[in-house]
Amino acid sequence: MSECPHVPALPRPEPEPQTVTCPECLAVGSHPVQLRKCLVCGHVGCCDSSPHQHSTRHFEGTGHAVMRSFEEGEEWRWCYVDQLIV
Repeated sequence: MSECPHVPALPRPEPEPQTVTCPECLAVGSHPVQLRKCLVCGHVGCCDSSPHQHSTRHFEGTGHAVMRSFEEGEEWRWCYVDQLIV
């Protein structure tokens, strides 16, 4: 995995998730395909394979660059700015 300049700036410890699913999907009656958690604030959103792509929308609205998979058994992180698994 590659490093990006956003990783060292992430809060330690990692923020707790705000919910257990995508609240935006719940609000519109949609089902998330997979979940991602923002490593800056703990927001949980659906992935880009989901109809509404709320994790990407969260990045676009906040500038919070790094998300990680919120799926059990997955530990990878993604930087939206650098387009890298970090």
